Amino acid sequence: MSAVKHWMLRVVVRIKNGVKRLIIGLILSLPTQVQLRVLPSSQWYDSSLVPVPENLSSHSRSRLMIAPANSAGQGWAWAQAVNRYFSGATATNMAVVGPQDFGFGCGEPVPLGVYRWSRRWHEAQREAVTSRFTHVLVESDRPLFGDAQLRTAEADIDELVAAGLTVGLLFHGSDIRLPSRHAERMQWSPFHGERWSLTPALEQRAGELQSRLANSALPIFFSTPDLTLDVPQGHWLPVVVDPSIWELGPPVFSHGGVPVVAHAPSKAAVKGSDLVDPVMKKLEDEGLIRYVRVENVPTGEMPAVYTSVDIVLDQFSLGIYGVAACEAMAAGRTVVSFVSDQVRDFVSEATGLTLPIIDLSPDTIEQEMRALLNDRQRMLEHASRGPEFVRSVHDGKLSAAVLSKFLEC
Repeated sequence: MSAVKHWMLRVVVRIKNGVKRLIIGLILSLPTQVQLRVLPSSQWYDSSLVPVPENLSSHSRSRLMIAPANSAGQGWAWAQAVNRYFSGATATNMAVVGPQDFGFGCGEPVPLGVYRWSRRWHEAQREAVTSRFTHVLVESDRPLFGDAQLRTAEADIDELVAAGLTVGLLFHGSDIRLPSRHAERMQWSPFHGERWSLTPALEQRAGELQSRLANSALPIFFSTPDLTLDVPQGHWLPVVVDPSIWELGPPVFSHGGVPVVAHAPSKAAVKGSDLVDPVMKKLEDEGLIRYVRVENVPTGEMPAVYTSVDIVLDQFSLGIYGVAACEAMAAGRTVVSFVSDQVRDFVSEATGLTLPIIDLSPDTIEQEMRALLNDRQRMLEHASRGPEFVRSVHDGKLSAAVLSKFLEC
């Protein structure tokens, strides 16, 4: 592209963005009832049901708000871990709730339309957070006080710091993971070529964000161990699950039939489901397993799903483990996944424990799965170690300890 064409393209983009900001500003300035008439139906909200901002006890020395993503319910889980294991601090979370909400716990669920367009909520939330809280963890660089202007969280963070709050940054995965770096080191990365349509947008977003964070003095936390490669100045904040919810079912393989295998990807495009499904279907057709493909199940129903199966297949593209794998381990299931050496080594060094997930190479899933089905003892041994690993690393105690230095500031 010539320099002139490149310049013209930039001018067009700036004009489009300027017009978009002007239209959004006009909509935000309208009275609520007029505003609701011009918004698309997907953005409507009930103005009589605008949530009341959270209010924590003023007796706590540290009062923490985690917002606004709550990915996989982790904002809520981390807040509850602080409440349970860190004396002198109380915590809650706020999250934007869309039509595809899976029922995750949340202290202050805010409908998308309210978050985006309600000036009353914007002003009330800003006042509540700056006056009632001492600490804020900003998730995924998303604005805390509404995103209709398509901003990053930078302006909100500056406002919080100016108000005297201690602010940290918290990332879950694709919000900070640089696709090109992942693709360079992972043969089966979902970010190769055109495997995933969102890759270019994620690349631009993560690149810009990492450049900005390089000069940031704010503490940074990340939820999956691979992200240390993207934010090496950050701290691992282990995901949290409640073991008591998952330890409800019979032991694996106690039903006497063929092994029941489940795969429940949150995003099939990045979990390698296209590699797993045909192999499992083939094994099922041969009578070696019963395959359960799980999609769109509310979070409250997942314990019943996992405790009714023997083997849980997690993911085969990213090389990580997250909430779903922890839930399956807590349930005492045999968890099978592709986990990179970097992640395994990181966990071992950080905890002194070995991750009890059986590794399956994406390029040899069928061969390795057939061999595994003939090694019942190996599957039982890994399944038996899962609950204790989760209680040691992912029940909230370690996560609260990681946040302790931040909360004591």
